[in-house]
Amino acid sequence: MIPVVPEKGSVGASGDLAPLAHLFLPLIGLGECYYKGERKPTGFIFQRENIQPVQLGPKEGLALINGTQFILSFAAKAVQRMHNCLEAADIIGAMTLESLTGTNAPFDARLHELRPFYGNKLVAQRLRLLLHNSAIMQSHVDCGRVQDPYSLRCMPQVHGASRNAWLHLKELTEIELNAVTDNPIILGANDTISGGNFHGQPLALPLDYACFAAAEIGNISDRRCYLLLEGKWGLPMLLMKDVGLNSGFMIPQYTTAALVTENKTLCFPASADSIPTSLGQEDHVSMGSISGRKVNTVLDNLEFILAIELLSACQAIEFRRPHKSSEILEFVHDYVRGFVRFAEEDRIFADDINKVAGLIKSFSFVEKVDEFAAGKGISLNHGFEGFDD
Repeated sequence: MIPVVPEKGSVGASGDLAPLAHLFLPLIGLGECYYKGERKPTGFIFQRENIQPVQLGPKEGLALINGTQFILSFAAKAVQRMHNCLEAADIIGAMTLESLTGTNAPFDARLHELRPFYGNKLVAQRLRLLLHNSAIMQSHVDCGRVQDPYSLRCMPQVHGASRNAWLHLKELTEIELNAVTDNPIILGANDTISGGNFHGQPLALPLDYACFAAAEIGNISDRRCYLLLEGKWGLPMLLMKDVGLNSGFMIPQYTTAALVTENKTLCFPASADSIPTSLGQEDHVSMGSISGRKVNTVLDNLEFILAIELLSACQAIEFRRPHKSSEILEFVHDYVRGFVRFAEEDRIFADDINKVAGLIKSFSFVEKVDEFAAGKGISLNHGFEGFDD
């Protein structure tokens, strides 16, 4: 039996009252549950299963609904999903750089010690390891190009800033997971404190911060998708040799552009707003439940944006043959090719996008790359405590 909980209706203070009430109504025989694949009234299920409702005692009802569990559940999910996207973004961005014959010079460790943000240093290390011993990189070492576009050159700064935002959310989520958010707090038989531990602001702010950070990963990924289509640096326009009757990878990039714009519209911070409730007693609220839902919607879109960049980069890198990339990136290419073949002409790219997005959403893409790297004695996140899970 899984309680039916509406996702809207909490202002993120005095606990997530409305959704938590729905979560716990089944304990007293009310509300609805998903039961054997169907949505049914709790009373019907109790009768069928011969279950008696719980009889709540003093304070127990308040204890069930006066907390931030609704916000927290979205935060915990966002921490997992955003980490997966950040790991994938570095790998995919490295392959795009290879396809565009970019340089790894901007990832030099000495450069990042001069501006030692933790996330930046980690991303630079990951990119160095991902590109190590690439024949493609060596093939253009003496080319006349001085600088790469920012979406390639500044990956440590952009991806790294989003990693710092993720780390902040992770640390605060871990505190909240181990916290008491009930009210009032009964410390003893004659010792009770009525406070505000139910207020969602400590998570609402970092959830909004993480929302912007996730959206920015999609933004820079879309820019790299566009670079791959321009027909520069030896790649065919739209990543297809015959674009007379074929539109190539143009329409997938339309999709990334649309998703990036949708994410931008979701970046208004819900925690910047507050509407008084409870006859003015609850005169400042966090709106953290909206922050939590919003960041996960942005992550939904980001997974598809990254999938499209990965598809495009796998297509592009084949135009660099016979030169090969690093061992890790060649594994990435071969792994994706196990699900999606090279495109000689237009086809229903939605099918390809869904397959690759599924690899990212399930975490299997990052897991497989990490397993391969570990088999080669490489730990992409070595030395960066806290960023590895």
